[in-house]
Amino acid sequence: MLPANEAECVLADLHSIDEIEALAKRHLSEVAYAYYAGAAGCERTHARNRAAWESLSIWHRVMVDVSRRSTATTLLDRPISAPLFVAPTALHRMAHPDGELATVRAVGSRGLGMALSSLATTSVEEVCAAASGPVHFQLYIGMDRGFTKELVERAISAGVAALQLTVDTPVWGLRAREMRTGFRIPEGMSIVNLEALGAKVARDHSGVGIGSALGWTISPGLSWKDLEWLCGLSRVPVLVKGICRADDALLAVRAGAGGIVVSNHGGRQLDGAPPTAESLPRVAQAVAHRVPVLVDGGIRTGVDIFRALALGATAVQVGRPILWGLAAAGELGVARVIDLLVQDFDRTMALAGCPIVGGITRDFIEPPRV
Repeated sequence: MLPANEAECVLADLHSIDEIEALAKRHLSEVAYAYYAGAAGCERTHARNRAAWESLSIWHRVMVDVSRRSTATTLLDRPISAPLFVAPTALHRMAHPDGELATVRAVGSRGLGMALSSLATTSVEEVCAAASGPVHFQLYIGMDRGFTKELVERAISAGVAALQLTVDTPVWGLRAREMRTGFRIPEGMSIVNLEALGAKVARDHSGVGIGSALGWTISPGLSWKDLEWLCGLSRVPVLVKGICRADDALLAVRAGAGGIVVSNHGGRQLDGAPPTAESLPRVAQAVAHRVPVLVDGGIRTGVDIFRALALGATAVQVGRPILWGLAAAGELGVARVIDLLVQDFDRTMALAGCPIVGGITRDFIEPPRV
């Protein structure tokens, strides 16, 4: 691990997420890199996520005064410095010994927030205590509803601002890279938020691949009634993560969801799902500003953030880039990733002729005919 001053020098010479990923790969074990980078099936949805954003042209305006700009916005009535949130990703301590604590400190130092995975290696109490921005807690509804209720109460008591219920995982996708490298939960590492309470489910996560190691955390019987139950139970908003269809988005809102996260799990579930840039405008149009709409999957630049907002997103979530920064240089690496994205977003706003977040509209992507 590099000393802080040396890490800062190295990071200063990296100017893209791809460059930070290359550095991270050198620091990670083969197993850890395959777990973070891999996706389901032939990884086509994973590849299409990124390509779909890149295919969208920005029809920039000229002769607009952009001398004063602001990337600031709000999410669920909480101020954030940019329309950027950290997506829930598991097992941060595989990337760096400080794990999720390094992530949340970096995120807070930049005036942003993060969603903490229920498969984190740091407790929700520790993360919330270290946070200076909003924390969402991602969860699955498994077969033991009593345990889910306890976990929700625990997360809310810790101070989370919202829950993110992942709904695209009735079973785990088959991720070949994990299987080829023999992914297991590393010895000495635990999924602390799922082990600290006395649930009536098996705690064995010694199998190979996510399906064998953590299959007990999910349920193929999940239905809209479960979402209604969770929304009735929770004292904080429940965002539904994993939506790709407009009709499902409407069902989620009717069931009580306080937000939608358009997501295909980073291509890690159904290989063949649409890229999120295709799903987003349909969902945003259907929801029609009734609740916030977030999107993740393949976002690697500030230009992508601008594209997402032009298609109707309230904010974006990023997952793998944060892990690359964490593996590259811990808290400093995560901060560098955020800086690259936010600075590029600010630059894009200037070049597109749009000085405020609220002014990013659909006609930057699909200009009206005059």
